[in-house]
Amino acid sequence: MSTADPTPRVIFVQFKCKLGRAYEVAARLVDDIENTPQVYSTSGTYDLIARFHLDPDQDPGLFVTETLQTIEGVAETHTIIGFNAFTPRPKTKG
Repeated sequence: MSTADPTPRVIFVQFKCKLGRAYEVAARLVDDIENTPQVYSTSGTYDLIARFHLDPDQDPGLFVTETLQTIEGVAETHTIIGFNAFTPRPKTKG
């Protein structure tokens, strides 16, 4: 009997892109990479941040190094692994 949690693993990856390539990288992420619900352009050190849903048994390190870092135009990545998602609690009346 398997006790593995079927909940997808969530990671956020920040991308520093080669000059002039941020929109091209963003398009590749949303068009070509499965389980990419959101990509945002950002200000600051990194050009983009994206959220990815990985299968519970999928290795985030391999996903980032083999799938994301090999996209043409990506210069650097920074990965953040999400643990718990918090949502608003139901409001009580009275």
